[in-house]
Amino acid sequence: MSAILELKNLHAYYGKSHVLHGVDLVVNEGEIVSLLGRNGVGRSTTVKAAMGQVDATGSVLFKGEEMIGLKAFEIAHKGLGYVPENRDIFPSLTVEQNLILGEKKGKVSRWSLDDMYQMFPRLKERQHTAAGVLSGGEQQMLTLCRTLMGDPDLIMIDEPTEGLAPKIVDLVAEYLMALKNRGISILLVEQKLAIAMEISQRVYVMGHGAIVFEGTPQELRNDANVRREWLEV
Repeated sequence: MSAILELKNLHAYYGKSHVLHGVDLVVNEGEIVSLLGRNGVGRSTTVKAAMGQVDATGSVLFKGEEMIGLKAFEIAHKGLGYVPENRDIFPSLTVEQNLILGEKKGKVSRWSLDDMYQMFPRLKERQHTAAGVLSGGEQQMLTLCRTLMGDPDLIMIDEPTEGLAPKIVDLVAEYLMALKNRGISILLVEQKLAIAMEISQRVYVMGHGAIVFEGTPQELRNDANVRREWLEV
């Protein structure tokens, strides 16, 4: 497998606050990789730094090209997608208008509105509804689909199951696997261990702004010390 995203010695800062301390992380083509850890350890900062939204030093290689120094919209046009934790929809626009905003001008996407509606029939039912009145689960679906409309090769998804009912969490896991099967690599930032262990090929655990574990889900299951020190509440 060849790497599609490589973070090397990544340091990130909020003003004078040093948040990431030399993060190394790899996502290979066609993989789902999860970044685990407690709140406040730097997981979201990692994906924001990769997306050019946080001041960072080190290296972010996407498809072999350096992203450090580029603006977020430039990185997005390279094919790196980002689904933020806060969902970041346009509440006064309809579902369909939100989706159309995700398209990149001049690029023929592998995804169409019909693809989105087939994958998430609930969005088709509500295509003319203002996005602001959707449920949390529906807004999560919409944000993911809007990112897909830009035809990314890799999607970084920050806490997609936060605040969702267990049944919707299971649906999200199914949809992420469906995306992988359509050739999209995924970096999943997640606090819920169960979903990450179920769908990931590899996992990283973060603590205090650094990677403290890298391995397969089974290797993490076998390492009670890592789970106790860095993951359990």
